[in-house]
Amino acid sequence: MAKILIIGCGGIGAALGRQLAGQGHRVTGLKRQPPAVDDEIHYLAADIAEAATLAKLEADFDQVFFIVSADGRNEQSYRAVYQTGLNNVLERFSGVPMLFVSSTSVYAQWRGEWVDETSAAEPDDLNSRLIRQAEKQVLAANPANIVVRFSGIYGPGREHLVRLAAATPAIQQTPPYYTNRIHQDDCVGVLEFLCSRRLAGMPVESCYLASDDDPAPMWEVVSWLAERQHCPPPVIKPVGDDASMNKRCDNARLKALGYRFRYPGYKEGYRWVKPAQD
Repeated sequence: MAKILIIGCGGIGAALGRQLAGQGHRVTGLKRQPPAVDDEIHYLAADIAEAATLAKLEADFDQVFFIVSADGRNEQSYRAVYQTGLNNVLERFSGVPMLFVSSTSVYAQWRGEWVDETSAAEPDDLNSRLIRQAEKQVLAANPANIVVRFSGIYGPGREHLVRLAAATPAIQQTPPYYTNRIHQDDCVGVLEFLCSRRLAGMPVESCYLASDDDPAPMWEVVSWLAERQHCPPPVIKPVGDDASMNKRCDNARLKALGYRFRYPGYKEGYRWVKPAQD
């Protein structure tokens, strides 16, 4: 039985905590506004951007998860999480192995290239650069730390593409604009899988790209979702010769380790989508 701290118990963190608690681990969840009662996760109130709120916490954990999102898309929100907050966490829990949730936004590739853990991660926009710098800091802090880069997370409650498909949008068809995604249940599965291996003393790499098996074109995904909802198909968006094609994420390292996706592609992951009710 391990003593585990989950910093950032939103949907994914809470689901992960319940799964780990069900395996017999002692799970503490950190939130600014935790629920009053939970039978499986021991919640504590703290704000990682305020070092004083972490000082009262025990530090003898076997594993720390950092699953924190910025409150907004602005620079201040990103710095609060990925600089101030991360610095406070690393200082308070120095020496405790961390599993840090990152994003495939750290890749700036846009011409349809395949990317993996060895690809250049040199993002253009400031927010992604802050995430990339946080990755480097986490990996430098402890050789046992692991970075997991999630692509676009979706599932019930994360329905951006479902709503988009129902609105008859204009979508780039040629050249194909590739999209990468991971179902929220697989996010939990990947984190639990890597944690279990590390706790068992099995070898793990320092970085994993977590995305499903099917980096499909946006046109294909939205067309399929529109048909499933009995909505008109998207219309073709005119683009120039220099149109962005985005990137394609390669999950070979994670699968070679033994992880098998519950939802290997969007058709499996969006099975729950039904026609809208009048």
